[in-house]
Amino acid sequence: MTDAGWRAALAVLRRLPQAALSRAFGRLADLPIPRPTRPTVLRAFARATGIDLSEVPRPLAEYPTLDAFFTRALPQGARPWPRDDRVLCSPVDGIAGESGRIEHGRLLQAKGIAYTTAELLDDDAQAARFAGGAFITLYLSPRHYHRIHSPCRGAIAEARHAPGALLPVNPPAVRSIPRLFARNERLICYVDGPAGRVAVVAVGAFNVGRISAAFDPGWTTNRRGAPPEPRRYEPSVPVARGGEIMTFHLGSTVVLLFGPGLEPAVSRAGAEVRLGEVIARPAAQREALQ
Repeated sequence: MTDAGWRAALAVLRRLPQAALSRAFGRLADLPIPRPTRPTVLRAFARATGIDLSEVPRPLAEYPTLDAFFTRALPQGARPWPRDDRVLCSPVDGIAGESGRIEHGRLLQAKGIAYTTAELLDDDAQAARFAGGAFITLYLSPRHYHRIHSPCRGAIAEARHAPGALLPVNPPAVRSIPRLFARNERLICYVDGPAGRVAVVAVGAFNVGRISAAFDPGWTTNRRGAPPEPRRYEPSVPVARGGEIMTFHLGSTVVLLFGPGLEPAVSRAGAEVRLGEVIARPAAQREALQ
């Protein structure tokens, strides 16, 4: 579809009950698939979305629903992680979007479109902690692995559910909807580790039935009548580097924020990024590598 076509579709979608429709898609994804038909149904879904079946760790017949298949784990050891505690690694498989410095509390969504850290985090005090820091945006298409992992070892002391719209987050939408990531529903957690505080912002989107939190089992977004839920953990919840922290039930976007001293190491917008790949490193270390 052309950008003009997407703009027309988005104009219609804005008038529809996005949360209710997305919950309906989520319920469809949770419907049991008869075991004899699972391989046929899931193989067809994989072909339609481009999912690499060589990275599916179990026989297709063992996935009882579309959601179970979509949120599957990777095979053990499928993604290597560096041992250097000074770097941050990609929490997902995805496609790099915009990245760069946080200047005057603003982040770049797309050319000519910016939004603020405070809007994204729904918290002025937390936004101030990332002044002078940097950000990286990672888009997950339907073909990508949809679990979210910690970019570093550390502990989660705070998290927040920020309610919002559920507009698409594909490239045409990113180029045309102002403040898209700050407008959509988010599940935000803060990982305190060797590189300081890192905000991992899981941005909801149309067709995302829910985002679930592995660090707080049972906590999910897009629940009818659910209020915003800032949460604090005492003691903090420890997470290993590469440990699971959240899951998208269908696809969306992750925005990472980190403080001064680290620089994005993503090659370019549009590049494929793999889970565990270094995406930020100390500025002095990056200069030594150039």
